[in-house]
Amino acid sequence: MTFLDRYAARRTWDEQEQMVLDQVQKVADEVIAPAAAGYDASGEFPDASMDALNALGLNAIFVPEAYGGAPMSYRLYLECVSIISEACASTGIIYATNFHGMKPLIDFGSEEQKERLLPAIAEGGMGSLAITEPSAGSDATGMKTRFTPDGDDILVDGEKIFISNGDVAERILLFGKWSEIDDAKGAISALVVEKATPGFTPGPKENKMGHRAASTVSLSFDKARVPRANLLGAPGEGLSILLASLNKSRPSIAAHARGIARAAFKDMIGYTNERVQSGRCIIDFQANQFLVADLASELALVESWTDYVGTLIDDGASEFGQEASVAKLRASDLAMRMSTEAVQMFGGYGYISDYRAERLMRDAKITQIWEGTNQVHRQLIGRSFAQK
Repeated sequence: MTFLDRYAARRTWDEQEQMVLDQVQKVADEVIAPAAAGYDASGEFPDASMDALNALGLNAIFVPEAYGGAPMSYRLYLECVSIISEACASTGIIYATNFHGMKPLIDFGSEEQKERLLPAIAEGGMGSLAITEPSAGSDATGMKTRFTPDGDDILVDGEKIFISNGDVAERILLFGKWSEIDDAKGAISALVVEKATPGFTPGPKENKMGHRAASTVSLSFDKARVPRANLLGAPGEGLSILLASLNKSRPSIAAHARGIARAAFKDMIGYTNERVQSGRCIIDFQANQFLVADLASELALVESWTDYVGTLIDDGASEFGQEASVAKLRASDLAMRMSTEAVQMFGGYGYISDYRAERLMRDAKITQIWEGTNQVHRQLIGRSFAQK
């Protein structure tokens, strides 16, 4: 038994949590993983994989009971994301995006909004989060999407790009600027847009390097008419909602990257113990052992820190933004390094699709980019130590 096995064995879950994890692992092993390569090759949406997760009622674990959910710990949710992502990164991010888009509604929505909009999500409906624009990436204050009040409605004009689940989501949490507020930050507002809203048009799926089965589209709004009742909070409160939502979605991305890193490590260890060169398994070469030691140590630290951040949030910590940045930064950097080294260790086989090493490498890269680039996270972490 390795130290990673001992760490996994000491992670504690209550009986109900363990039952959920066992069910998710079974679906991951029997349904999601076997289909992953096919979905990656075709670029088709993984309907069968998502249907299997919905049959478990997995969205319910982050939706309050009053709105049709069966809530469990955030730490458990993170582990579910990792298990699914280890089996298929595309399916993992589709599932995680439901949380990213709808958790702000849970945290900041009115009772009326939650009663009306959340039950469909608890039943397996999909959510999305729409922030990025052609002129607004890491700096969200540069967004140009415009919310114009019109009686009991809000007219939405603008464009979003690189939106996960944008063409399949029943509910989209959309950020834009209130037309009557002349302030780059103070005008940002949040609005829930429902599927089939007149004037709202999703674009075609992007042809991506990785996560090829997960929908990523642009969204176009041309005087899209949305009920004012779908406005989250008051006009101008969107920036605080945005920042709070990112602090909970970034550990989710860490869990997603952790799943990719786990998959790459397991594949690499399995291969190096089987592949023989010069009469020895390649794991027996000292240089390879040094590499494995470094990667295993990093994986152990990512596992532990991601669990720690999950526990912080479950315990009701009021400040965890820097901790979330550390989790996202280290897990995504490890996913990229782990998958790259796996390809190297597999040699020529790592470069072709006979093994999933090349797919893991393609899937890993985006984890260093979305939910804030790792350069941004390094800046956030580093400047926290500047003495005022």
